[in-house]
Amino acid sequence: MAPSYVRRLFARLFGGAAGADKASDADLKLLVENSRDVLCRLGPDFVIRYCSPSSTAVLGRPPDEMIGQRPSSIVLEEDRPVIAAAAERMVQGEDVKPLVLRTLKPDGDMAWVETSSRALRDPQTGALVEVILVMRDVSERQALQRRLEFEATTDGLTGLANRRAFDEALEREWARAVRNDTELSLILLDVDHFKAFNDRYGHHAGDACLRDVALAVQEVVRRPGDLAARYGGEEIAVILPGTPASGAAKVADALRLAILDLGLAHADSACGVLTASLGAATATGSVGLTIAMPAGLLIGADGALYRSKHKGRNRVETVTLLPPKRGAHAA
Repeated sequence: MAPSYVRRLFARLFGGAAGADKASDADLKLLVENSRDVLCRLGPDFVIRYCSPSSTAVLGRPPDEMIGQRPSSIVLEEDRPVIAAAAERMVQGEDVKPLVLRTLKPDGDMAWVETSSRALRDPQTGALVEVILVMRDVSERQALQRRLEFEATTDGLTGLANRRAFDEALEREWARAVRNDTELSLILLDVDHFKAFNDRYGHHAGDACLRDVALAVQEVVRRPGDLAARYGGEEIAVILPGTPASGAAKVADALRLAILDLGLAHADSACGVLTASLGAATATGSVGLTIAMPAGLLIGADGALYRSKHKGRNRVETVTLLPPKRGAHAA
């Protein structure tokens, strides 16, 4: 619903134009009271003075409960600063773009609403007199958007992040490491003799194997900020922000043991069960150096992975590309 239309509509309903046709006013009131959007009239203190009946369906609150409240009272606490900033811009005379906010219904369910607002000002002084607020339920749209975003960044077979998400995360975390002068570690994991596994047991079993490996990886990589991704084929990459070489080695060995503990039969493996080889690389965020980053981390981890395979597989090899400055990160 266009803001200009809402403004005219409320002008007719609450104060109206001189000589307005009563039948037309009745039609407009019927439209407001049967609209799926929540239409509100706020005072200059941003307290709701009128609320349309659709608030019951959209917000879980009847109009009489909304009157006397501020819109910020019905949204999640994390979204309240967004409303406060928008209100401040409105007081300063700026236009406020539509916002998408999360509201919590009395029954505990959460709904996403898109809010459009329009300031009505005194024509002489320019002071804020009223605010027209329209709230529209966009929960289904947000759910669809989140699902599409998830599908765009998730590997369909393993449920891990996909290559696109990995590439974006590695660039992002390296930039963060440079800003904060912290260490960033990367692990590359390769399932040993996976082609032989597929040839012997079939591709269906191979897919099931990769899903089991992915679950084992997720059980180990649980720290917020860490990311496990399917790098390609049977290779999995793990990004570990703020992790020194010693920490990366511990995580890599925990991953190795987790896969070994799956106990998946693999007749072509020296151990008789599925194993994995891992390579880990660590660098401290720095600029102005000749080593290309973060591509250098991938090259370093891949080289360490090659050494792991060359030395017999089912092991971890590590490399430190850019060590921390002397005395730094001592903790």
